[in-house]
Amino acid sequence: MNKTGLSRSSVYKFISEGHFPQSIATGPRSVAWLDSDIEEWILDRIAERYDYKTVV
Repeated sequence: MNKTGLSRSSVYKFISEGHFPQSIATGPRSVAWLDSDIEEWILDRIAERYDYKTVV
């Protein structure tokens, strides 16, 4: 959440929609994400932004 600026509920909403990397269970009630997966997700959002601007 700190890295993306998204709220917890937004993260889980995006996961359920297939628009965010899947979490990895680290315990019965805790999860984590690979930093590389989050970085890639952020870079994809940036690329989409620039792709959109070139189309418009």
